Amino acid sequence: MPTHGEPVAWRKSTRSSNGANCVEVAVATDGATARDSKNPCGPTLTFAPATTFLREIKSSRLDHR
Repeated sequence: MPTHGEPVAWRKSTRSSNGANCVEVAVATDGATARDSKNPCGPTLTFAPATTFLREIKSSRLDHR
């Protein structure tokens, strides 16, 4: 991801502030990709399918406590 030259719309969390440690997420039909917002050309982490990734985020099971 991105695959087959499709355009990617990266989004940053609304809870992020300027200069904070943030990730950006891009979602496509075949998965979701996360990257460090301070290093947009750096490595990415891809999840497929996107619905599974989004369901886990919304469930708060990925939150660090």
